[in-house]
Amino acid sequence: MAMMIAGRSFGAPQARLLALPAIAIAGCTIWMMLPGPSDAEGDAAAEPSSVIYAQIVSLLEDAAAKTTLANPDQASTPAAVTAPLSLAPEARSPIEGLRISSQSWRRGGLGSKALVTFTLRNANEYPVKDIEIACAFTRRDGSHLTDRRRVIPDTVNTRSRKVYSGVLVGFVNVNANKAKCSLVTASRT
Repeated sequence: MAMMIAGRSFGAPQARLLALPAIAIAGCTIWMMLPGPSDAEGDAAAEPSSVIYAQIVSLLEDAAAKTTLANPDQASTPAAVTAPLSLAPEARSPIEGLRISSQSWRRGGLGSKALVTFTLRNANEYPVKDIEIACAFTRRDGSHLTDRRRVIPDTVNTRSRKVYSGVLVGFVNVNANKAKCSLVTASRT
């Protein structure tokens, strides 16, 4: 019985042995030409709403200060430049009373997994659950490598703190040296 590859017959055993390495080399060459995984999964980490709100307020205050310097006759700021009223305690986002007080990380799983240890402090008047964190990993020189996100499906009680040790955030680049985690979202229980 002869071996057929692409319409060619390899009847002799020596011809069969020569065809197998050629097929293996062709397969490896094709595999090497395929694109690898992308690190562009989460380049832009979402900022918490409290940070965005604080940036907007500071921009409005800067604009108000420039307006009063340009027109010293006006002692009050124009109505269009005034900062918005502060949010009522009931309308506050759960993330505003939540913060990470300490954090560290180490490698696990033969150096490919990032295990983060951190302490969450809840200053809200209500328990908070389903907390999402975003961790940014950098090289020794400070250049950005990748971002990873993780939702912690646990509840942090009212005015308390909770330590999470060895939380798997995800796979990390072998060149990562530093990690900085921040809070993204949380929900009220």
